[in-house]
Amino acid sequence: MPPLLQYGAGTHVGLVRDNNEDCYLSRPDIGLWLIADGMGGHDAGEVASSIARDHVNKAVTEGTRLKQAIAGSHHAVKDAAENDIGSPNMGTTLVALKVKGIQYQIAWVGDSRAYLWDKNSLKQISIDHSYVQELLDSGAISKEEMHNHSQKNIITQSIGISNIDEVKVDEIKGVLEPGQKILLCSDGLSDLVDDDEIENIISRTYEEDQVLVDRLIGKALKNGGTDNVTVQLISATSHDSLSHEIQRTLLNSPLAPLVQHQKTIKWLSIGLCIVLAAVLTTLAVG
Repeated sequence: MPPLLQYGAGTHVGLVRDNNEDCYLSRPDIGLWLIADGMGGHDAGEVASSIARDHVNKAVTEGTRLKQAIAGSHHAVKDAAENDIGSPNMGTTLVALKVKGIQYQIAWVGDSRAYLWDKNSLKQISIDHSYVQELLDSGAISKEEMHNHSQKNIITQSIGISNIDEVKVDEIKGVLEPGQKILLCSDGLSDLVDDDEIENIISRTYEEDQVLVDRLIGKALKNGGTDNVTVQLISATSHDSLSHEIQRTLLNSPLAPLVQHQKTIKWLSIGLCIVLAAVLTTLAVG
């Protein structure tokens, strides 16, 4: 049986900039989450990121595969610029997650990232399209030097950049197991909060995803908040864990006197799980 998905999401303008060029999309009904980090200055970056987000949303909803949907968003941003919408210099990075059953696909352009929490440790599973990533791959710099490099913000691929006909969309696929989490973020998080700090927060599995997202954003702000920061955390949970959560909720609700008997709690929670699964299946089919 496929895992049930829970998530938390948030964005913040940061402590230095006066506009937020980031945007995000959460569509659990179709198993789609994405973050886009716009570039191009005031009244341009946010235009590019929102155009890319809306294009991917529409395309995936209509049945287009994720990688092709992101590739198509490149032309949507370029077409907008050519029609005097936004700016000729606008562009955006984008990272997206698509989940179907137990399978997940992550696709990206630029340096917005995806991480996997495998219940024990955090691992970056996207590979930045950036100059310092190329230096790292060539052996010219170390991982430690990469984080503090003076040119770490130079990206080599972005959606909407006018002198590229086709943008390169990278992807990775895998199986999402109960207990695992996928983190999507803009570089407003990854540039200001190192992987060890992110892992320390993500490992608090006893806290809800939204609480963890808020903690990550708060940490980025505490570390300077020099950029817009956007985070989404998507968790796979088992049906058994949902049943336990329902039991806990029932025992803390006004219905508690009616459900103290263990068997009653068990069958009520199982029934609610079945109803929820049926609703989610109906939404997915629709």
